Amino acid sequence: MAIVHPTPPLASGQENYEIRDLDPGDLRMALKQGWEDFQAKRGDLVFVGFIYPIVVLLAILSFSRVSTLPFVFPLVAGSVMLGPLFASGFYELARRREAGLDTRWRHFLDVMRGPSAPALLDLASVTGALFLAWIGVAWFIYEATVGQLGPEASSSAGAFLNSLFTTSEGWRMILFGNLAGLCFAIATLAVSAVSFPMVVDKPVSWGVALRTSVRVARRNPVTMAIWGLIVVALLVLAAIPALVGLAVALPVLGYATWHLYTRAVVR
Repeated sequence: MAIVHPTPPLASGQENYEIRDLDPGDLRMALKQGWEDFQAKRGDLVFVGFIYPIVVLLAILSFSRVSTLPFVFPLVAGSVMLGPLFASGFYELARRREAGLDTRWRHFLDVMRGPSAPALLDLASVTGALFLAWIGVAWFIYEATVGQLGPEASSSAGAFLNSLFTTSEGWRMILFGNLAGLCFAIATLAVSAVSFPMVVDKPVSWGVALRTSVRVARRNPVTMAIWGLIVVALLVLAAIPALVGLAVALPVLGYATWHLYTRAVVR
């Protein structure tokens, strides 16, 4: 840990931040510090953790019609791409707590009123574009596989599940869908793991933050892959009890992401 690698200068007008090597110990420490932050702020901010689950639940309900059953899973899985924007308030609270500043819940939305707002929105546009691209790819895969079986294949939840697990088209959809989802997950992790907390912390452009995030991922591919798996596992486990567990998992992961950023980028 704390091995700083010198990097070549970027073109004029660009900022280049030194990055550190990360190992699983850094992930454990980030999660530990994220839990400590949550314990310190849980009385004020637990209700904020329900915002994102409610958005996801409404998306599920709005797309629960028969004709869109195949896209409920892609929508829920893809919504994780939008998580870093929702977690920006937690980055701000973790930053303020680290600096010994006032951390009352009213500061949660400071990021949307301060100088970091434009860069945050630009980064949100990038992850939003990835989300839309993922939905488009999921639609194409469905149409090329299970969609070939006709409308009766998705006429009900039972019919769709039967088509999914008992036909060759269904297994092709599972295979290609998961491969595509993995590619989008890797891209999202690379561009967002460090970039969102970085623009909350520093007056940098979205481009500098995004490049720094990608550099961290390239420097630490195994550790960042483990981090991605941890995030997915915690979100899945938290979502099992009717999404209620996300009220804890989302703030903890938000705080932990901040601490992972502070360990990855020399500030």
